[in-house]
Amino acid sequence: MAKAVLHILLHTLLLAALLMSCHGQERKVHIVYMGEKPQGDFSVASMHHSMLERVLGSTSTAKESLIYSYGKSFNGFAAKLTDEEVTKFSEMEGVISVLPNHMLKLHTTRSWDFMGFPSIGKLGSPQEGDIIIGLLDTGIWPESDSFNDEGLSSPPSKWKGKCQGANFTCNNKIIGARYYNSHRKYDITDIKSPRDSEGHGTHTSSIAAGREVAGASYFGLAEGTARGGVPGARIAMYKVCWSSECYSADILAAFDDAIADGVDIISVSLGFSGFRPYFEEPVAIGSFHAMRKGILTSCSAGNSGPVPLSISNHAPWILSVAASTIDRKFVAQVVLGNGQAYTGLSINSFNLNETSFPLIWGGDAANYSAGADPDISKGCFDGFLNSYKVQGKIVFCETAVDGTGILLANGVGTIMADSSFTDVAFSFPLPATVISVEDGLKILNYIRSTEEPIATILVGKTWKDVMAPYVVSFSSRGPNPIAPDILKPDLTAPGVDILAAWSPVSPPSGGQDDTRSVKFNIISGTSMSCPHTSGAAAYVKAAHPNWSPAAIKSALMTTAFIMDPKKHEDLEFAYGSGHINPLQAVDPGLVYDAYEADYADFLCMQGYNTTTLRLIIGDNSSFCNTSKPGRAWNLNYPSFSVAVEDGQQIKAVFTRTATNVGPPNSTYTLSTYMPASITVTVEPSVLSFSTIGERKSFTVQVYGPKIAQQPIISGAIMWKYGDYMVRSPLVVYTILPGSQYGYPSFSTSQEKPDSKGSPMYHKNGILKHKY
Repeated sequence: MAKAVLHILLHTLLLAALLMSCHGQERKVHIVYMGEKPQGDFSVASMHHSMLERVLGSTSTAKESLIYSYGKSFNGFAAKLTDEEVTKFSEMEGVISVLPNHMLKLHTTRSWDFMGFPSIGKLGSPQEGDIIIGLLDTGIWPESDSFNDEGLSSPPSKWKGKCQGANFTCNNKIIGARYYNSHRKYDITDIKSPRDSEGHGTHTSSIAAGREVAGASYFGLAEGTARGGVPGARIAMYKVCWSSECYSADILAAFDDAIADGVDIISVSLGFSGFRPYFEEPVAIGSFHAMRKGILTSCSAGNSGPVPLSISNHAPWILSVAASTIDRKFVAQVVLGNGQAYTGLSINSFNLNETSFPLIWGGDAANYSAGADPDISKGCFDGFLNSYKVQGKIVFCETAVDGTGILLANGVGTIMADSSFTDVAFSFPLPATVISVEDGLKILNYIRSTEEPIATILVGKTWKDVMAPYVVSFSSRGPNPIAPDILKPDLTAPGVDILAAWSPVSPPSGGQDDTRSVKFNIISGTSMSCPHTSGAAAYVKAAHPNWSPAAIKSALMTTAFIMDPKKHEDLEFAYGSGHINPLQAVDPGLVYDAYEADYADFLCMQGYNTTTLRLIIGDNSSFCNTSKPGRAWNLNYPSFSVAVEDGQQIKAVFTRTATNVGPPNSTYTLSTYMPASITVTVEPSVLSFSTIGERKSFTVQVYGPKIAQQPIISGAIMWKYGDYMVRSPLVVYTILPGSQYGYPSFSTSQEKPDSKGSPMYHKNGILKHKY
C-alpha cells in the first residue's frame, strides 16, 4: 500500500514538473521597454526585429512574435516571449524593464454648472478649437449628438493622426480614432474598429469635450442640456479596452501614437489594482514621455476606496483625480402592502405604475438543485434562485447585486439591503433599489409576519444633495504608496451619478440581459472625474498654449475649491488639493513649474541610477549625484507631504520655486495654517515680482515632536496678493520604519476575470460580486 501511494505521489510530481516546464515554454505577450527613442535615420522596427531574431533564433519566429514596435515617441516593443526569453531580454544592455502584458481596469448636465463653470456657447471659447484631447478608452460612438461638428473648422494643422477602421467616420469634432488589440481576441459584443460597444469611452469623451445637447436625459431622469467642459475642443480616440479588458501593450502603443499625433491633453480613465515601480507600469511610462513633449496626462485615481494606499496612477508627472459628488442623487422608493414606504438609492427608470407584486425573501427561494441553501440564496446571486418560486415576484435580497440573478429567475424586481453604498446609485436591468440594512430588517419582518406580502417599486426621482461635494466612498485613497513625500491624489472632481453620452449598443446597466438602448446614461467612477479634469486642463491649455504640463497641473491644484475636512476622515488622502475650479485656474497668479530635469532628480531620489535615466531620457548627461535614495521634498510640486517614520521627530525642509503668471508688479504675502504642535517656517515670507515669468524661490521648514501611529494632520501654505490666493496643502502623517522611499510593490492577480455579462460597475471595481 505504501509503495502504491509513493508511486502515485512520484507520478503526480513528475506530471506537475512536466506541466510547469511546458508552461514555461508558452509564449505570452511581454513589453520590452528601452526608454527614449534613439536618434538617427535607421528603422527602430528593424532594430527591434533584429533583437527578437537574436534571442528567438529565427526570422520567421521573430516576425510571428512581434506585436507592436514602439518607436514614434519612445523606444520598445511588445512580443510573445517565453519565460526564458524574458530573462534574456531583461539581461540585455539597453533594456530598462520587461513587463508582462498585464490587464488594467476601467476605473453632463449638472456637473459643470455645479462647480461654477457656465456654458459659453456651443463652440466654447475661440481658442478651444486648437486643443486636441486624446482619450485612451473603450472607443467612441461617432454618431452621438455630443460629437456633431456643426460650426467647427478643419482640424488644427499640427494634427498628424488618422481615422482607422471600417464602419467608422471621423469629422471635425472626432478628428482621429485608432484601435489596438494585442491579444487578437474579440468577444461577441466587440466591434473591430474604434467604435464603442461598451459605452465607457463615449461617456468619458462627452464629459471632457462633448457638444451641447438640449433635452438630454436617462429615461426622463436628470433632464437638461448635456455638455462637456470644452465643447469646441477636438477629440482623438485610442481604443485600448475590449469588453472592459485593457492590456499594457495596447496602452503603450496608444501613448506612442497619441504623442506623435499631436494631442495636447491625454485622458486615461483606467489603471492597475496594486502598485509597482514607475517604469514597470504602462501609464507611468507613457505619461512620462508625454510630459517630455509638453502633454499633460490626466488619470483616474481608481475605484478601490476607501482603503488607504489604494490609489492608482500616482506618478508625480500625472494629474491624479479622485471622485466626488454633485448636488443631486437618485432615489427610488419601495411601498409595502402595509403602506410603509422606504427610500433607497437607485437610478430606476422602470415604471410599475404603482402595481404591487408578491414579495419573497431570497432565502425562501433557494435553488437546491444548484447547490444553494437559504444562506446563499438570500444574496440573490446568479443561478442560486429558484425560478419556480421567484417568477412574477419582487425579491428581497440581503446584499447589493447587479440584479441579473433575479432577472434570470424571472423575477419582477428587487429590493436590496446593503449599507455599503450610501453615496452612489446604480442602474439595474429591472426595477430595483438599494435600501439600508436597518430598513431591510423591517421589510424582512414584514415578509415573515404577513401571509401574502406584496410590494411595489416606484420610478426613480432626483433629490438635491445638500452635503455635496464630498469624496465618494469608492474613490481610491492615498497616501502615495511609491513616493510618500508626494501627496496623492492631486484633486477631486465630479464622478458620481454623471449623465453623459452612451453607446446605443451597450446595455445601460451593463448586464447583457438588459435589452434597453439609450443615447445618454448615468454612471459613476473616477473614470468620470478624470475627464472632468481633462476638460478643465484643456480649458487652461487653450488660454495658455505655451504652459508646461506641470504649470497647468499647478494652476488646477492651487486654485481648487477647499473641501470640507469635517466630511472626510482621511482629509487630503481623499481629495488632495481640493475640488477643481476651472474658471479660476486660467488665472492662478503663481505656478509651480517642473520639467524633465526636475523629474530626473526626483527619480534619482527614488533610487534610479544614471544609466537607467540616460536610457529613459535619451541623454548622456550625468543625472544622479548620489547613489543613495533620498527624500523627494525638492521636487517643485504644488503640495507638501511629510511622511514620518514611527517614533521619529517631525522634521522636513522643502524648496519651492514660484513663477509669476499674474500681474507683472505683484507682491505675495504668506499665510499658513497648521495645528499648534507643529511649527512651519517659510523663508522669505514675502515674494515680490516685477515681470511676468519671473521666478522666486523659498524654503519651507516643518518641525514637530516625535510621533507614532499618527493619522493624517492637515494644514496649508498660502500666498496672497489682492484677489489671488495660491494655496498648497501640507500634510504630516506616519509611516512604517523603512518605508520612506515607498512600500514594496504588489499587484492583484492578473488572471482574466470572467466578466462576460457583468455590469460596468463590476468591471470597474465599484460593485463587486460578494459570493
